[in-house]
Order: sequence, then C-alpha cells, then structure tokens
Amino acid sequence: MKQKLLLLDDVTDLGRSGEIVEVRPGYARNYLLPQKFAIVANRNTLRKQQRLQEERAKKAEIDRKESDALAQKIKDKLFTIEVKVDPEGHLYGSVASADIADLLQKEGFPVEKKSVPLPKAIKKLGEYPLILKLKEGVTANIKLKIISEGGVLEAQWAKEAAAAEAAKKAEAPPEIPEEPEQEINR
Repeated sequence: MKQKLLLLDDVTDLGRSGEIVEVRPGYARNYLLPQKFAIVANRNTLRKQQRLQEERAKKAEIDRKESDALAQKIKDKLFTIEVKVDPEGHLYGSVASADIADLLQKEGFPVEKKSVPLPKAIKKLGEYPLILKLKEGVTANIKLKIISEGGVLEAQWAKEAAAAEAAKKAEAPPEIPEEPEQEINR
C-alpha cells in the first residue's frame, strides 16, 4: 500500500520538487516527512504543486547556467592528489569521491561529492580520466593524477622499471624467424 506525496524538494532517485510520487509508508513516515522533503498529497496540496513546479523550472534554468559555466572552466583540466605510499608503491588507503570533491573545492570549483561518481575507490598511482555529473545533467571531463608524496618514489620506480626491462632483454635469447611451411604437391 503506497502513499502519495508532493515533493517540496528534489530527492535523489525519487523525483523533483513539485512532483507527486508514490512511496512506501515507512519511507514517507521515517524520512521524507520528518526531513520536510514532502507533504501528503491531497486537494489542498494540488494548488501548491503548480507553484512548486514553476519555482523548480526557474531553479533548473539557473542551475543549468551555473553548471555549464563550471563545466567550461573545469573542462579537461588536470588535478593532482598526493597520497602516502609504502616502499613498494601501494597506497595507504584509497582515493574516493569525497577526496576528489575536496580537492576540487580547494581549487575553487564548487563540486559536491555526489557529482563525482566512482564505481570503486582508486587504489593505484597513475592518471585517470573522470566524468563529473553536475546539476541538470551537465557533464564535465577532467583528469586526475595520483602521485606519491614528494614524488621521489615515482622517479625511483621509473629507473627500476627501465633497469628491469634492460635485464629482461639481455637475458632473452634472440628470436629465430620460422621458415614458412612449403606445400607438398602430390
């Protein structure tokens, strides 16, 4: 038995303000009504619905303009996060959406944690392309570079990798080209 509610505010994965939605009574009673995200839908609230939808349309236009401006500023920029790593180069912990959002806010870009969708936390050094999902469906592409604190370890790894590659080439026997098989005519 679902309950009809009029949303007073946008609720992620449910709807936007001014919409009438059907939800389970527990969700309405325990979350939406106490947080004042919604009110019970009846004849009186239908008048309020029109006003909320008009306000939401105005807010959507403003949000879209702000998101477009932010997307243009942030487009294809490279952001760097320094993290602690052990001697083998493994991260202590990981880099999550909240860390990336904090970095962007420190750089002067007002981005929320929910705007940085990561399927899972980043646990390796390197460069990662990310797509930010801003308000009103606007997206922005950025690059995130994760480096070790001090950057000394990265240079050391590059030297070790080059030495290991040279050692592999020196140990490998020379390749002998195979002769093509000849067809036998009978």
